[in-house]
Amino acid sequence: MPLTDILLPLLQGISLIPVAGGSVFSVLCVVAAISVVARSRRESHHYTPPVSVLKPIYGIDRELEENLRSFCEQDYPDFQIVFSLQRENDPARPMLEALCEDYPDRATLVIKNSEPVLNGKIQNMLIGLEAVRHEILVISDSDTRVPRDYLRTIVSPLADPDVGYVCTLYRIASARNVAEKLELLTMNVDFEPSLLFTYWTNAAIFCLGASTAVRRADLEAIGGMASLADYLVEDQEMGRRLVVAGKKMVLEPMTIDMIPDYASVRAWWKHVVYWDQNTRAANPSGFTATVLIRAVPFALIFAALTGFSGLGWSVLGLTLGIRIGGAAAIAAILMDAEALKALWLLPFRDLIGLASWGAALRGRSFTWRGHEFRLTREGRIVPRES
Repeated sequence: MPLTDILLPLLQGISLIPVAGGSVFSVLCVVAAISVVARSRRESHHYTPPVSVLKPIYGIDRELEENLRSFCEQDYPDFQIVFSLQRENDPARPMLEALCEDYPDRATLVIKNSEPVLNGKIQNMLIGLEAVRHEILVISDSDTRVPRDYLRTIVSPLADPDVGYVCTLYRIASARNVAEKLELLTMNVDFEPSLLFTYWTNAAIFCLGASTAVRRADLEAIGGMASLADYLVEDQEMGRRLVVAGKKMVLEPMTIDMIPDYASVRAWWKHVVYWDQNTRAANPSGFTATVLIRAVPFALIFAALTGFSGLGWSVLGLTLGIRIGGAAAIAAILMDAEALKALWLLPFRDLIGLASWGAALRGRSFTWRGHEFRLTREGRIVPRES
């Protein structure tokens, strides 16, 4: 018997494993979204202790002022926002000083020259901690925009002393071009459903640094902010330590917006590889195993291995239907109209996703805000030159 008569059916069978796995995963993500969202809608948000919001800033992101104002205008009784800068000459400084004048009782600006050595976000937040007045901390990235009830929602679960930290979902909004729509699909159609599934099944520990609430005492008990400075995925390490210490996490399915800023597909590609490196550093075995749920690329491979026969086209069409249908259902549950409009790009995004997965498996370097770093096998950061 010719070798090809044995090898070809074997390759076809292997390619169907991710097709089946990814299709089942799509359906389970819809179930998880329904369950998590329904559970949250039964909960109340009456716990409103004083809160300090840490806002590390490095340069001017797209629509930065609108993002920051959404925090300054929260419907919350007692809170402060601490803007922190690592450079005296940061281009965002005039904007932040103006916001502090507009909201003198809420906004504080702290500046200390400290160019990134390891994790630049942690270095920046350490600067901001010097001005923090309250026990409850909310950590949020500069490119996020929130509804007026954001603080009420994210802080309320901390009324339970067993809860160590609270996260909210986040999604890309206001995508202007193909690159930003690809980022929207990465976050809204891949990342959000995976989080909902992970939370629903309690399959792994995760923590979302773009939107997290934590007690300062709990943070200090696990080593403090400074002890996270050499981790690429510092939020994941913080969550892991809190869970190991006996605390619980809560995921609030409130979805806040992240405003993308990618001028080209090439710029987005660099970011998505960096994102996959983060995911791999947070959960190496889990990230590697995601190849088993990448249904669309392997359905295309199966179709090619069959010579694009009727069976091959049928498998590809059914796989695309399940993938797009599942994504549309979750977008509807989360009221994400923008994701629904971008779903025509999803097959292309899934093909690129397999390529970025492979690049992240090989890559050991990354760029943060123009600074070059290397990544150790343990997920820790070292300067590139070392």
